[in-house]
Amino acid sequence: MVKTVRDILGLKGAQVFSIDREASVFSALEKMSKENVGALLVMQEGRLVGVVSERDYARKVILKGLSSLQLSVRQIMTEMVCYAHPEQTVEECMAVVTEKRCRHLPVIDDDELVGMVSIGDLVKASIAEKEFIIGQLENYIKGG
Repeated sequence: MVKTVRDILGLKGAQVFSIDREASVFSALEKMSKENVGALLVMQEGRLVGVVSERDYARKVILKGLSSLQLSVRQIMTEMVCYAHPEQTVEECMAVVTEKRCRHLPVIDDDELVGMVSIGDLVKASIAEKEFIIGQLENYIKGG
């Protein structure tokens, strides 16, 4: 049984947290903390224009001695967004996050944002898939 992004969204839900690109970095951090997420999708007039993450904050604000109150999200967001489609397999998405060194994949279906998966979601699904296969093999070996 090959797991897809659609399967992950079916379990975790399709809720996506976003912020406007003109919001302050501080507001983005507050929202990430409140929602207990590591990244927000950055939206402008209802369309996806980037992703802002704790990693962006650490590397582009704190390490440069800048202020999260004075910077806008657009100044630190990642504009080149990697994304996934619902029918992609967990393994395909793992290859994308590994190759592109990203931790969050918005899920796009027919040009519509339908969810987001994180590397944690992908790892969890991959482990569950492998445990299922191991269980099936054990049953086969035992003659069950």
